[in-house]
Amino acid sequence: MKRDLILFVEDILQNIELIEESIKNISKLKFETNKLLIDATVRRIEVIGEAAKNLPEVFKNKYPNVEWRKIAGTRDIIIHAYFGIDLDIIWNIIKNDLSKLKKEMENILNKENKNNL
Repeated sequence: MKRDLILFVEDILQNIELIEESIKNISKLKFETNKLLIDATVRRIEVIGEAAKNLPEVFKNKYPNVEWRKIAGTRDIIIHAYFGIDLDIIWNIIKNDLSKLKKEMENILNKENKNNL
């Protein structure tokens, strides 16, 4: 049985919220020195990318303002970064990209839920 597409959007949103919650009031220095927090955050970014990759092109094309390729590409880089991940990039994603992506996912959920009424 195929997974409902909206669940992938919810996965993205949920993982963004988990990252936001875990780094709330955390400085970059504290983040960079907390291995468990780094691992959890990186894993959540991987899940966000995997969820985006699982959405079909026809669905993604309905929302061209979302940087789907960048999201999936970030996941690919993280998955294959065997010898270390650039924490500056991860911090930049956390501080600059996730809030925009969260708003986009909330908008998608609202539109899709209205369409399904």
